[in-house]
Amino acid sequence: MGSLAGRAALVTGGGRGIGREIALGLATDGADVAISFRRDEESAAATAAEIQGLGRRSAAFSASIDDVEQAAALATETLEHFGPVDLLVHNAGIASRGQDVAHTDPAEIERLFRTHALGGFVLCKHLVPQMRERARGDVVMISSVATSHMAAYSSPYNMAKAALEALAMTLAKEERRNGIHVNVVAPGLVATEMGRRLVKGAMGVEDISTLDEGSPFGHVCTPEEVADVVRFLVGDGGRYITGVKITVDGGTF
Repeated sequence: MGSLAGRAALVTGGGRGIGREIALGLATDGADVAISFRRDEESAAATAAEIQGLGRRSAAFSASIDDVEQAAALATETLEHFGPVDLLVHNAGIASRGQDVAHTDPAEIERLFRTHALGGFVLCKHLVPQMRERARGDVVMISSVATSHMAAYSSPYNMAKAALEALAMTLAKEERRNGIHVNVVAPGLVATEMGRRLVKGAMGVEDISTLDEGSPFGHVCTPEEVADVVRFLVGDGGRYITGVKITVDGGTF
């Protein structure tokens, strides 16, 4: 058994991309893993089946994290299905539309804030109290290097991820005495579906792999490399780490 044997996790947006690799990594390390999805039920079901193939319990739950009631119901459903949950990875997220502030619809600001920050808050509100009764609890928020350089034409995303990080750092101080670790993992460009759409829209790049040569260590960051950082933080290696933000961008920024 791995270092996470006997623990149960919820990974939001766990059906594909970074979330999928995190969910599979946690399962490989011994955890039972629930995943949530918003649209792609087929990918979520396939990921859950792969986790079960590793000998772990898994289930895929449909939930729009931007909806307070659905986020709360996701927490409840996960607890009912798995029992105590001592590991939360809030990975679900959406990109902004690339407008300047003057042309950004306030509804977009609200939509991204609700998905990234408010959704994370609701999940923590419902899951953290029962984590206090566990031997150890872990919350990992998947943020972005966007909060480090605050690029133009990205105010909804920048603001939402900054709020998510504020939640994490506040929670880390509140829950340290309860044995709960709260950390942030902030990737740069990652070779996922979202990453491919980003480089196509911003740079006109059709094939993200063509950026490998100019990237740190000869390749664009992979979802597995982000997942490995999460696995470290929630495993034995992260037993004395809380309230930190680890950037996974190959030193680009």
